[in-house]
Amino acid sequence: TICMNTEHIQERFELFKPFLNERQRRILAAIEAQILGYGGIALVARATGLSRNTVVAGGIELKARKGADVTPEGGRIRRPGGGRKRTVQKDLTLGGDLEYLIEPVTRGDPESALRWTCKSVRRLAEELKQMGHETSHRMVAELLDQMGYSLQANRKTMEGRSHPDRDAQFQYIHQKVKKFQKQGQPVISVDTKKKELVGHFKNQGREWRPKDNPEEVLIYDFQALGSGKVTPYGVYDLSQNKGWVSVGVDHDTAAFAVESIRRWWNTMGCQVYPQAKRLLITADSGGSNGARVKLWKTELQRFTNETGLSVSVCHFPPGTSKWNKIEHRLFSFISQNWRGKPLISHEVIVKLIAATTTK
Repeated sequence: TICMNTEHIQERFELFKPFLNERQRRILAAIEAQILGYGGIALVARATGLSRNTVVAGGIELKARKGADVTPEGGRIRRPGGGRKRTVQKDLTLGGDLEYLIEPVTRGDPESALRWTCKSVRRLAEELKQMGHETSHRMVAELLDQMGYSLQANRKTMEGRSHPDRDAQFQYIHQKVKKFQKQGQPVISVDTKKKELVGHFKNQGREWRPKDNPEEVLIYDFQALGSGKVTPYGVYDLSQNKGWVSVGVDHDTAAFAVESIRRWWNTMGCQVYPQAKRLLITADSGGSNGARVKLWKTELQRFTNETGLSVSVCHFPPGTSKWNKIEHRLFSFISQNWRGKPLISHEVIVKLIAATTTK
């Protein structure tokens, strides 16, 4: 006689449970029920917490697999279509309401509750619950993925109207540069790098240091806590792939821009191009070297009077400064060289710029 003690069945089931999948649990329950005989199904269901139908289904599988391969076809644990129905299948309006919340503008509702708030999945789940849906933030995230939505940043693609002669200006600059280089005349690209705070301030980027020993800097980046700002003005020689950077401590003025060109010429240019008669400068249309800055033209005239050079200036069309050679041939390498390093003094800044190479 077998003692029908539910405590023993429950104890054995709980011991095996962590090592069994869903199919194996119902097979084990069916075996327990067969051992007990009449009334075993109800007793096992009560002891294990499984439903009577699950225990019966396990018994059917057990009988069908006797003498055969016990591995189910395709490795399935449930039969196709088994398990609880997905919420989206039971709640047919859930997907539509979620799409209504995520894109209210396209659906003609600028006054939607979430139009002017952060559309996090938790916030969306709360709003859906208020609309009468049973959901969670995990389900919302899964639904958004199934509907083809993803978190995306803004993309800069709208340039506005282009001037009809924009491409012609680029072609003109290209031909002009090639002509000067073919004749052995100097061609330089000039621009001002962004202003930098001087002091123990955080500088973007990372550098190799001993583990858990980052360089400590100030929490706040108020200019009053440091030694002011610097304005690097660069001169890049297109033919020689070499540059000159003047580090200014005052405003970015046309006088400072031309003084930087003057120092480049007196220090580097005149040595590399001793027979030069002309100088071509390429620059963007804004800032201290802008096309409409009168002081820029006045200072350049003084420079030509001093050197005897015939100076030509080609300005890039508005909004195209990123195509200026100095941006990605000089300034980008300077930023890479001092990334993660606090610019604690003017001397440090000058030395970091001087140590910059393109290799």
